[in-house]
Amino acid sequence: MRIFIIVGHKATTEPSFSLEDIPGTSGRLDILCRSVTSAFVLSHGIRKDVLAYLVLLGGENPKTIQLVGESLRHLNPDERSTAALLKKALAVEAAPGWSMSTPGIFVRSGGLPRLLEDLRQRSVRLIYLKEDGKDFRCLRDELLGEEMAFVLGDHSGMTAEEETLLASAGAEVVALGPTSLHADHCIVVTNWLLDSKAFMSGCL
Repeated sequence: MRIFIIVGHKATTEPSFSLEDIPGTSGRLDILCRSVTSAFVLSHGIRKDVLAYLVLLGGENPKTIQLVGESLRHLNPDERSTAALLKKALAVEAAPGWSMSTPGIFVRSGGLPRLLEDLRQRSVRLIYLKEDGKDFRCLRDELLGEEMAFVLGDHSGMTAEEETLLASAGAEVVALGPTSLHADHCIVVTNWLLDSKAFMSGCL
């Protein structure tokens, strides 16, 4: 299973945003929508081996949306329809446990600390994607059998507190290169690298 975690620091936790102005009314939920598309959408289908978590921190209480590729339905390549699916998820009352909004999309209360604890209990290997980390190609072929979760920030990056939390959770800091990329582009590159095993050419 390939896992992506995207943290939206201002992303709304309420369904009241406008689909006509997603960037201006949702706390940049558009960034997370593009990340979802990059994580799942293929030319003629959906990746079944992907799990994505959207950590929404732009409300009084944080929420997390889970998207499960194996059961995901109604996901289209355009940003607006993805935002509409997230809007439906945010309209569901967020309890401590997962509640389904549409097939393959679930929501619950809580933010990054709780999610990292869940992944720790599942022995998931945490990879924090950041420009000053070790080269991605150092993730050798023998590690592909592990369940890996790739953590990304939004346009504002990750806070110092979040980086400390990730370090405490044992996250490895890994770079796709020295250039700062958008979160959705990082996901595209990561999927390509894992698909093609291009990183097996060795560390730089």
